[in-house]
Amino acid sequence: MVTVIKQNPLGETKLRYSAELLTRLTHGVVVEASWTLPARDLGYTVFEPGDQFTEYFYTDRWFNIFAITRPDGTCKGWYCNVAEPAHIDDDTIEQIDLLLDVWVSPQGKPLILDEDEFAADTTLTPGQRIGARHGLQAIVHLLATRQEMFASVGAT
Repeated sequence: MVTVIKQNPLGETKLRYSAELLTRLTHGVVVEASWTLPARDLGYTVFEPGDQFTEYFYTDRWFNIFAITRPDGTCKGWYCNVAEPAHIDDDTIEQIDLLLDVWVSPQGKPLILDEDEFAADTTLTPGQRIGARHGLQAIVHLLATRQEMFASVGAT
């Protein structure tokens, strides 16, 4: 088991949860976690207790990707966090969230989220803003070139 720690741009912990380590990549890890919080309706999807998250964290990319399935294995979609490259050690994964996110439906349709929040934020450093734009462009490129999400997130 590993502990995943999601932090805001100032480095303050906002969420902490346990996940099972599935594999180590050259520049990252793949973990699996279950949604254990109450149902959260995001408007474009609902995260529900029992949903499974296969999470790809990278030490060399400005994003991470969560493949989300229902308890029966049906794909709900992919949640892509624009974030600083993860800090990974033997038992923790720390990520600094940079506010921008992309939801990808099971049909492959992307929805860019939180652009207004990103534009209005005053806590991001200039380096974080540049990295966030780079991360968003990388996600959009993956989608534009129609690379299969699972294959591309597993690439090292």
